[in-house]
Amino acid sequence: MKILIVEDEPKTGDYLKQGLTEAGFVTDLAREGWDGLELAKAGHYDMMILDVMLPGINGWQVLEGVRRAGIDMPVLFLTARGQVEDRVKGLELGADDYLVKPFAFAELLARVRSLVRRGHATLESAVLKVADLELDLLRRRAMRAGRKIELTAKEFALLELFLRRKGEVLPRSLIASQVWDMNFDSDTNVIDVAVRRLRVKIDEGFESKLIHTVRGMGYVLETFSENAEP
Repeated sequence: MKILIVEDEPKTGDYLKQGLTEAGFVTDLAREGWDGLELAKAGHYDMMILDVMLPGINGWQVLEGVRRAGIDMPVLFLTARGQVEDRVKGLELGADDYLVKPFAFAELLARVRSLVRRGHATLESAVLKVADLELDLLRRRAMRAGRKIELTAKEFALLELFLRRKGEVLPRSLIASQVWDMNFDSDTNVIDVAVRRLRVKIDEGFESKLIHTVRGMGYVLETFSENAEP
């Protein structure tokens, strides 16, 4: 578990780093706002402990930058600013918890462990997988065998539907209602065209095909289908 600490007060920063390291976490310490933001964007952390009053940019701005970058790791504000309006502002900006200095390390550690568990549960439930295909709902990203796949908004919604109902044959009428929010018209080929384009992106170049046509019925996403055709 990796934790990013953004704290400019030397004693507090060193104390946090030592204590969390001894508790079994891998920790990085930034002592300035810009450094904290850059580390947060590049470091793939499980959570961040963030002070408000920082040199460079303040903690509010660091958090805003993190959320704008699409990073959803849990963030705990640890600050001497304990007024209600400060707590409300932090939570409204996207913080997950707020602890006021001075603090007991045992309480901070309990909150850290709770946030890390919660963050991992959220990430796990927000990533849909089948075989070597992954769809990250939070980051809006599709990957197959470690390769990023660029999808349009409709293609993303279509793939999400397939993954949520993997192994189930989906008729064109259901796809039309779920993805296009419309009644299916047998004279239109919009569903077939969309599935064909998605199949090119998902399956082309891979030995194992995932999206199959079930003749006379619809489409199915699974690793193998006896009743399906490529």
